Amino acid sequence: MRARWRWWASVLVAIVVVGAGGSLWFWLQADPLASPGPVVTVVVHPGDSLSAIGSELHAQGVIASPLAFRIDAVVFGAPVVVPGSYQFHQRSSFSDVMGTLGAPRVIVTGGETLGEVTHSVSAVQGRAYAAAFAKAVASALARHPWGATRSLEGLIGPGTYPIVSGESAATLLADMRESFAAEAAAVGLSATSSVAGLDAYQIVTAASIVQKEGYYARNMPRVARVILNRLALGGPLQMDATVLYGLGRDGGTVTHAMLQTRTPYNTYLVPGLTPTPISTVSRTALRAVLHAPPGPWRYFTVINAAGTEAFAVTFAEQLANERLAAARGLP
Repeated sequence: MRARWRWWASVLVAIVVVGAGGSLWFWLQADPLASPGPVVTVVVHPGDSLSAIGSELHAQGVIASPLAFRIDAVVFGAPVVVPGSYQFHQRSSFSDVMGTLGAPRVIVTGGETLGEVTHSVSAVQGRAYAAAFAKAVASALARHPWGATRSLEGLIGPGTYPIVSGESAATLLADMRESFAAEAAAVGLSATSSVAGLDAYQIVTAASIVQKEGYYARNMPRVARVILNRLALGGPLQMDATVLYGLGRDGGTVTHAMLQTRTPYNTYLVPGLTPTPISTVSRTALRAVLHAPPGPWRYFTVINAAGTEAFAVTFAEQLANERLAAARGLP
């Protein structure tokens, strides 16, 4: 947070800019009297001006006046803002907003594991801070409302997380968990949700597999349907991403030896869903599971360099798609 002297300086600025009668108005915009509200996500796109950012902050209820926000930025300066998703409390002070926009940040994307997020935290804040973050993750398990006692994997939200001066690792994790709660609420997922016999935690688990296997948003709905169809049949899911996760890997070729290695996440050997999610999930992946399109598909494979996946009902169709992919030089 910027120093409290800014509050009084803001009053002087308002006197100069809009006259003595506007000083109270400016001060109330810069530092609202009301308590901060719920967390909202504001997306900064590449090329967005500070004016555009201010307008979006206003639209989301973070600030009350884009004009006062611009005045504040002119007088006190504004940070260089990196594109991404930022979390703010509604009715925030300008000081808090600028501090968030300019702070060192950890960026979490759909498909990242908790291990990868912890590595990002270490890169930004150092190993000691990352160790405190990992400790906070471990201590949070027993208190999760969905009863997830094994891992917080999949239960933090994608986004850009500024780490303001003095912010603890536990607070950073709390922000990530709050972001997931907001993402889940946005797609209609709650602790009591149920889809195709899956409870809320299993929906997130399925969505994490969709995230990794579908990769692109255009693939995810039908990948979700394949997963639900296979679960309904009672057989193994046979998803390479789960095998890799169980071996502590992310990406790469799945070998025959890997497929024969028994872990709780080897869905070639263990039927049903994995015991926990395998990555952070996006809204798109959650929606894909919650609203999977109808269809009989049971197989899919990537068929071009753009990542497009072809879906098949029979194994013979799947083999034909795999031959097409091989003819195009895909592994």
